[in-house]
Amino acid sequence: MASQSYFDSPSAATTDYPVPLSPPLPALSKDIEPNRALTASSKSALFSLSRSHVIFEDEWIIAVNKPQGIYCESVLSSLPDLLNDIGANVSELHLANRLDRDTSGVMLITKLHKVAAKFVKAFTDHKVRKTYLAYCVGLAPKWEKITVKSGHGRSKYGAWRVYAASDAGRKLPGGSLVKDMETSFEVLSVNGLGCFKEVSDFHKDEDVVIVQEKSVIGCDLKKDEILVRASPQSGRTHQIRLHCQYLGIPIRGDVRYEGVYEWKGSRYNSHELHAESLSFEHPITGKPMLLQAPLPSWAIQP
Repeated sequence: MASQSYFDSPSAATTDYPVPLSPPLPALSKDIEPNRALTASSKSALFSLSRSHVIFEDEWIIAVNKPQGIYCESVLSSLPDLLNDIGANVSELHLANRLDRDTSGVMLITKLHKVAAKFVKAFTDHKVRKTYLAYCVGLAPKWEKITVKSGHGRSKYGAWRVYAASDAGRKLPGGSLVKDMETSFEVLSVNGLGCFKEVSDFHKDEDVVIVQEKSVIGCDLKKDEILVRASPQSGRTHQIRLHCQYLGIPIRGDVRYEGVYEWKGSRYNSHELHAESLSFEHPITGKPMLLQAPLPSWAIQP
């Protein structure tokens, strides 16, 4: 019902629960997402890794370029066949990071339990830096760099949503808590104008938005094509996608979060989000590492 557009249920609006500041799933996504999941399941069942997917490998870790539309679990399950060719140990493989089904890019897998434990600590202590590229359609932002700080949560009634930053720690229907969420963004191009920049320090000359109310920028103002780099400081589910939606620049093809499905005569059957890089200190050698995935075509064209 239209009168409940920003609430997960009738009770959420009338009880002392935090109120989500982003809308629920659009009706379009409820039609499209199940078909995308079925297609991805079929593709994932047939998927096998090749050496062309490998970005980096040593005796402790392997990084691969996960294709769009493939589940992480399928990448992991196909890795033993690749490693068996060289007689490597495959009994302790573990995903160090996870990517959404339709997100491509750097996926890191550890080969030993002790290395996996070190990465768990490194991610928890924010010692691993991640950057993503997103192709967005919306109103071109006035900022060049910005950091968004908000709450993040999902009640038992609905989808992941943006909440006020001050709601962090408060309970939602169903018992889960709102958690903090922070993402830094940098505009790389608008309507094809701009230049690709190397990964840099996001915290120079940036604006900071601490979310306390609904966005005043509507996602229906779809007129510009914007390529952004995003660096999540936390690791919340659908974090970049939610913050792009809040900023009024939803990711192209991301129908779950108001991204365009049809654009300039084409339909987009997945969202255009790419895990560009991971940087960290190697858990065994101590050397600084920067792992970068090849760019998808949509990121090269602008």
